[in-house]
Amino acid sequence: MFRLICKSFVLLAGTLVLVAVAGVHPAASSDSATALLQRAVNGDWRSAAHKARDRYRHPVETLQFFGLEPDMTVIELDPGGGWYTEILAPVLYAHGHLLEASGPKFADTIKANPAVFGHIGPIIPFDPPKEVRLGADNSADMVLTFRNTHDWLIDSPDTMAAVFKSAFDVLKPGGVLGLVEHRAKPFMTPEDSATALHRISEDYVIAVALKTGFRLAGVSEINANPKDPEDVNVHRLPPNLVGPDDEHAKMLAIGESDRMTLKFVKP
Repeated sequence: MFRLICKSFVLLAGTLVLVAVAGVHPAASSDSATALLQRAVNGDWRSAAHKARDRYRHPVETLQFFGLEPDMTVIELDPGGGWYTEILAPVLYAHGHLLEASGPKFADTIKANPAVFGHIGPIIPFDPPKEVRLGADNSADMVLTFRNTHDWLIDSPDTMAAVFKSAFDVLKPGGVLGLVEHRAKPFMTPEDSATALHRISEDYVIAVALKTGFRLAGVSEINANPKDPEDVNVHRLPPNLVGPDDEHAKMLAIGESDRMTLKFVKP
């Protein structure tokens, strides 16, 4: 098993600009990607509940590992409630381009917070297996997916393969697929672990990506959690805690799920 330990917002040339929207602080054109990421993570538009997840999800370190730069064209798959979107959008605001591949419901999230999300490009219709195309071939620098790869496998192995193929096609040569996913024990049957536990083994994900044509560029333990036994449904863990009340203390002591963090590159 591959495991390595790899451990606002308007940019205008030469000018410091004040932006009076949603607490967004100005940024100088010389600011590094790391500075922009940290500013986004600290942003006052992020709720206390979202910030509480930072210690488990390590957004700055994770996006650094993937190689995010503020001038990239980035596609985020299935953004859910926009936990990562509210970090990505400000970083890419001035010189980059953020696209969300999602169902129509996420458009409501964008409309509800135009100061942070209003500049995001049109929603890419994304409803695997019916809709998986992400755009013109060789047009994106990075595709990101956070904790939803198992959903495609639950539908079928073919659906997961189709999403990976679509990501491969839309990326430019040298483009990155960055993936964070709940980790299952390596001996577990992929379809069973995805359906029952919402997890996939790391080896299975790597195998699918390699078969698609990606090269494995890095494996990080940034989002690992050795306290997680990897044999419980991830929704019983925080932040969901869907199990019985008398197990909540135990689940909180474990923390969020053990997660693989994988960086793939299109040759």
